[in-house]
Amino acid sequence: MKTDVVIVGGGLSGLAAAAELGDRGKQVVIVDQEGPQNLGGQAHWSLGGLFMIDTPEQRRMGIKDSHDLALNDWMGSAQFDRPEDDYPRQWASAYLDFAAGEMRPWLHKMGLRWFPVVGWAERGGSDAMGHGNSVPRFHITWGTGPGVLEHFIRRCNEHAAAGRLTYLYRHQVDRLEMQNGAAVGVTGTTLAPDDAQQGAQTNRDIVGEFRVDADAVIVASGGIGGNFDLIRKVWPTERLGPAPKNMLSGVPAHVDGRMIGIAEDAGGHVINRDRLWFYTEGVKNWDPIWPAHGIRILPGPSSMWFDARGNRFAPPAMPGFDTNGTFKAILDTGYDYSWFVLTQKVIKKEFALSGSEQNPDLTSAKWSKVLKERILSGKSATAPVEAFKEHGADFVVADTLADLVKGMNGLTEDALIDEAHLRAQIEARDAQVDNPFSKDPQITAIQAARHYRGDKLIRTAKPHKFLDGENGPLIAVRLNLITRKTLGGLQTNLDSQMIDAAGKPIAGLYAAGEAAGFGGGGYHGYNSLEGTFLGGCIFSGRAAGRSAG
Repeated sequence: MKTDVVIVGGGLSGLAAAAELGDRGKQVVIVDQEGPQNLGGQAHWSLGGLFMIDTPEQRRMGIKDSHDLALNDWMGSAQFDRPEDDYPRQWASAYLDFAAGEMRPWLHKMGLRWFPVVGWAERGGSDAMGHGNSVPRFHITWGTGPGVLEHFIRRCNEHAAAGRLTYLYRHQVDRLEMQNGAAVGVTGTTLAPDDAQQGAQTNRDIVGEFRVDADAVIVASGGIGGNFDLIRKVWPTERLGPAPKNMLSGVPAHVDGRMIGIAEDAGGHVINRDRLWFYTEGVKNWDPIWPAHGIRILPGPSSMWFDARGNRFAPPAMPGFDTNGTFKAILDTGYDYSWFVLTQKVIKKEFALSGSEQNPDLTSAKWSKVLKERILSGKSATAPVEAFKEHGADFVVADTLADLVKGMNGLTEDALIDEAHLRAQIEARDAQVDNPFSKDPQITAIQAARHYRGDKLIRTAKPHKFLDGENGPLIAVRLNLITRKTLGGLQTNLDSQMIDAAGKPIAGLYAAGEAAGFGGGGYHGYNSLEGTFLGGCIFSGRAAGRSAG
């Protein structure tokens, strides 16, 4: 088969590239090792959040944002400190220009719409020049991840109907074909059909071979989050300490990283492979789809956070403030889990679960369902959260602290939690909520969060005493470390063209999305401000689609 451009991977970045190529009249082939049920890849499972700057949604919520403020936040978070960070820095600057300018009107014209309350993720907690979002910037797409994908899939299907695009499912690329230093196509193996449900692990039974010749190849195959062996191989031990023995997977098994190594064999250059973006608030999915399936809790700021021994973490290790800082704080304890302790009032207002399937109301894009789930549900949290509270292996619910501690110790082998020690810390915290003044940094942060009308409305509970039975029951959640994104990747220039180890572009060879560190080989640096994963897939895929072929 001969085509203008072959794209390896049918996730969001590959679809964005294919849509742009089709608009240019190019012939495109998308090859993917999974079946049609997995079109859209990892983006399908996302909450659909997009990092955008100075939007109508922000202004309606009273948020004053600007390109300069976002630039300060991004660079303070990225902490670029390596010679190879030149391209990532260029990509970061270009993405900020996009997010503050063309991004929203371009996506809006395509058909995307956003939930009116802008989320405040990664709040930082160190200082104004360090990590964190100064203002809320997390725009949840109506329809969540599927709501983002549907518009790119529609565009691609229109090109397919016009004969410009072909999907080759269950085609696993094993080699990028190079000739005289330029990419000329891909070869690989065809896999047996597999009708497993979306996200479930599929077979790797080989039934044939294939070759696609092309003028250009775009690698849009995703990261390594589903490959624990590869994660441990690149783990940043010097920076974070030894890799945890136990982890959950926040992505399906097909997010295996194999194409990154294949691209390296063809001359691509991977940088920043030790920069990872995994979460600290993972819980075992009580109804799993893929191996070691974990779900991340998206917490508001009120849950008390304790280590495995029941010692409260110090700021900025607070819910929703500093993911990497808290990750290291947990590993420094010598354990690979931690605890939230909270009340029913907190879980009702503050707990959200990451992912499209855990937010059916937002995924439906229907106000009636959102109001029923989040406003008119009485004392109950959303149905998915209540289901985890009832069925989840990591949840303990009790009317008294004594029973809560008994349940917490029953979930672990070591029974490390001392009731008197835990009670003393909670009582000290409770004593700080009698008035609007506090020396407790978390209480101060809660009060500050409630100055933002979005948080006060739906994301931050009014400060209250945890040990007052009127606010119960008490809830403890064992939090596991959970894989998700890789921040490093194949080095690319601003056209998404791969760069070799000598710093030269490789003719006909491109990379986009997570395989490219979302642009340049790691445009986040060490930390994400969130909403930049889908945004980076769209931006880098669009760049590849406008340049390749």
